[in-house]
Amino acid sequence: MPILDYYYRKLLGIYDSIIAELDSIRERDPAAKSNAEVALLYSGFHAVLAYRVAHALHVRGHTFAARAISQTARFFTGIEIHPGAVIGRGLFIDHGSGVVIGETTIIGDNCTIYQGATLGGTGKDTGKRHPTLGNNVMVGAGAKILGPITIGDNSKIAAGAVVLMDIPPNSTAVGIPARVVRRDNVRVAHADLDQVHIPDPISQEICAIRKRIDQLEEKLMRLIDEADKK
Repeated sequence: MPILDYYYRKLLGIYDSIIAELDSIRERDPAAKSNAEVALLYSGFHAVLAYRVAHALHVRGHTFAARAISQTARFFTGIEIHPGAVIGRGLFIDHGSGVVIGETTIIGDNCTIYQGATLGGTGKDTGKRHPTLGNNVMVGAGAKILGPITIGDNSKIAAGAVVLMDIPPNSTAVGIPARVVRRDNVRVAHADLDQVHIPDPISQEICAIRKRIDQLEEKLMRLIDEADKK
């Protein structure tokens, strides 16, 4: 029967997609011993599987049901993926706790995201508010990628980095704010790979404000002196 054949092909396609997801995780995680282990015990796999269902509902206009599934998955896995995000094949969320993926995020194929990472917004943008990741991107533990920026194919974001601007393909970015230290396997000139003594962005801003205040005070004193002479 044509209808039965249609549903059989749909189920077969879903099964093949799940097996492909399991295989992609095993290829990248040496601790995974079998597909059964990943399917039953990996919270990252459970979160992505729930996202696939939620996203299918979301694009069909069933937004409440989609959010209900995503929030239930968040409760059980500690991973929050908005149903509106667009995620390619083979996403591996390793360990996973604390991962947040925003509504307008786009993720390419075979990306890896570690625990505590955020693909979020800055609160300043409308419409496309969240990042776009190319294929084969790795996001380290605790990294924050914020705003409608693009991370190029095959790039790596170091643990704890805060990315606020585009990262070109085949690059490694570290620091707060993140900057490219390696591209196409070549170290960028003057790049500092030291992630221990990272400049404090708040302290840098305070220093810049103090410098500006000093300049304004000097200008004000000159104007007062000129006024007194008149």
